[in-house]
Amino acid sequence: MYRSLFPRDVFAEMDRLQREMQQAFDLSPTIRGFARNGFPALNVGGTPRTIEIYAFAPGVDPASLEVDLEKGLLTISGERKSPLPDADSKATVHINERFEGRFRRVLTLPDDADPDAVDARLRDGVLHVTIQRRASAQPRRITIH
Repeated sequence: MYRSLFPRDVFAEMDRLQREMQQAFDLSPTIRGFARNGFPALNVGGTPRTIEIYAFAPGVDPASLEVDLEKGLLTISGERKSPLPDADSKATVHINERFEGRFRRVLTLPDDADPDAVDARLRDGVLHVTIQRRASAQPRRITIH
């Protein structure tokens, strides 16, 4: 009986197809509610003084990453290229589950985010964006005389 070197797992193929369909309809997240399965994966949190955003983008060329902040919307965009052979080569790809292509994630920031105090750093495939909260929004103690 003929047996393939790379047997097809019907359930894995169905799972892949379901993920691709889900990604096509996912909406961009806000700080108050997130869609799942977007690229890059995000962790968002904060302290009383900062908003902390971590975007996990392994294999993305730092030169292709863009971080923009405009009117309370933080946009992280870029492109991840495939390390696999292109369509012109004679190589055959049997399984390809890694996302490739252009991506864009948009986050709605809270009103106290200071657009003039943003820092973005990329290290080991993790983009860390720190946004300071406005000083006027910080709690302060009022002295009683």
